[in-house]
Amino acid sequence: MYSDPYGTALLANRSGVLTVSVTQLPSGFEQAYPHVRPLRYIRLAVGLHPLMASEHRRECELFKSCLEKTSYVGEVGLDFSAEGLTTRELQVESFRFVLQHVRQTPKFISIHSRRAERVVLDLLEEAKVSPAVFHWYSGSQIQLQRLLRLGHFCSVNPAMLRSEKGRAIIQSLPQDRLITETDGPYVQIGQRPAVPMDVSLVEEFLVTEWKMPIEEIRYQIKSNLRASIPV
Repeated sequence: MYSDPYGTALLANRSGVLTVSVTQLPSGFEQAYPHVRPLRYIRLAVGLHPLMASEHRRECELFKSCLEKTSYVGEVGLDFSAEGLTTRELQVESFRFVLQHVRQTPKFISIHSRRAERVVLDLLEEAKVSPAVFHWYSGSQIQLQRLLRLGHFCSVNPAMLRSEKGRAIIQSLPQDRLITETDGPYVQIGQRPAVPMDVSLVEEFLVTEWKMPIEEIRYQIKSNLRASIPV
């Protein structure tokens, strides 16, 4: 969704920042795949974004074929905010479809769960899918503790550092359950969209929060990413 997606991917690749690039639909994955496949540090994920639920049924077969090309799935999940409520049932149907196939061939999975955290966790438990990575988790502490008990991870971005709730969520995460993200281009850094290198802003926050050198922070996050990919 960047104005220059390939240029952004090239910049991240040159910088050596391992980047999981999520898509909204399998058709978007197919468009991007030949461009980013040669890039060493880019991992392309196939998605069925909940806010695109009205298009999911026509893309389901393509989703299955795209799964054969990647070990990464995202963005998938549920959105029960005002923006997504009208497609709630379609979203649940679609997410069950995704989990059925991820269960058969385990993948890294990045999950959108805005105002639907409990139902997302219910469906993950029902499908026996774990671990998953909750992107920009914004739910309650009760559901966060449940998420952690079930073995899942959270990815956190610079925008979360700006709110008391976001910082509280980060502070509640064990060191072995946190992965960095940017959610660019939606998250803004000053007057520009966040780019993959801006995970450094989260790392700098963690230097103070965890009282660890940045090299150890980066090593821990890389270890967490490896642990979030089912084997």
